[in-house]
Formats: sequence, structure tokens, C-alpha cells
Amino acid sequence: MLHLLYLVGVAAFAASGVLAAYRANMDPFGGLVLAFAASVSGGTLRDTILNRTPVWTHDWVLLTVIICVGVGTIVYLRFWQLPQKSLLVVDAVGLSVVTVIGARAAIESHVTPLAVIILAVLTGVTGEVIRDVLCGEFPPLLLREDVYALAALAGSCCLLALSHLGVGATPAAAVSAGVVFALRMGAVYFGVHLPRPHQPADRGGPDAD
Repeated sequence: MLHLLYLVGVAAFAASGVLAAYRANMDPFGGLVLAFAASVSGGTLRDTILNRTPVWTHDWVLLTVIICVGVGTIVYLRFWQLPQKSLLVVDAVGLSVVTVIGARAAIESHVTPLAVIILAVLTGVTGEVIRDVLCGEFPPLLLREDVYALAALAGSCCLLALSHLGVGATPAAAVSAGVVFALRMGAVYFGVHLPRPHQPADRGGPDAD
């Protein structure tokens, strides 16, 4: 069940990669590159830190899902226009699922609770950062939308707490993914941001009028 959930997250990030490439006026090949980069970057970073072989290198089903979703999204965009906020929605789905799968993988590797949270957040946000950088967006969404990483942090903490309470892996992952998705989409819908420092007003030099 968790593997199926992971495939859903990977598919969402693959679609978000193509949508980002479409917005950046890239060709279909660029869309497939971004689909792959957005889908596997977070898991690859996590597995490298945990000294494990990245999952995608020996999971043909996962690679097939990325290719099929990438090509399918490209074909869809050839004939139809997606809603304006479609990228934000599929990105939120990918973030929610991949974050909790990252937390689950860290827990199974018996790292410290703090490391679980860090690895979960890295798994969730890395693909988005790389996708945005390849699209020429700077700063990436992560650094402009505060509740993006914060949602991943909340979801990873939720999964860690539920695991310590003895909740099963699948229900804990589902609840935690729901927390991430609700926080992210709630922030998008209501335009919520963390407080930002105000730039001091320019009062001019000693010769100012």
C-alpha cells in the first residue's frame, strides 16, 4: 500500500515537472527532463544520505509511471488548457505523499527523530527546488512560499508522532499526507505567509530635502 502511495506522489511530481516546463516554454524533451528531475531528486538525496541505493534505479514500475505520466501530460497540454492553479495542486499532492514516504524510509533506517524530520522535508522539497531552478525561477517556490516547507515539516512531525503511538504505517502515512496537503492548499487558497521583515524606509542622506 505504501508503495502505491509513493507511486501517486511520484506521478504528481512528474506531472508538475511537465506543467512547469510548459509554463517556461520548454519543448517536450524539456518536459520529460523536468518530470524525471522533480520525481526522483528528493528520494535520491534521501537514499544517498542513508547510504542506500536510490529506489528508482531498480524499480521499473516507478520509471514507467514517470514516463507515462510525463508523456500523457505533454499530450494533454497539446490539446487542452489546464486550470490556472493546476501546478499548485499537483505539486501539493506530490509534496504531501513524498514527504511522508521520506519520513517512513528514515524511520525504517532507525535514524534519530530529528534526522527523520530533516530527511522527510528534504525528500519532499528537493524535487521542487531543482524543477524551479531548471525553469529559471529564482528564488524557487520553496523560498517564496513559506508554508511549503512548513507543511512538509508539520506532516513529518505528524507521522513521527503517530508512529510512536503505534498507529499502523498506512493509516499514519495517509493522515500525515492529508495534513501536508491541507496546510499547503489552505495557504494557497487564503494567501497565508509567515511574517516577513519589513524593508526600512529610505530616508535619504544628510542632503535630502
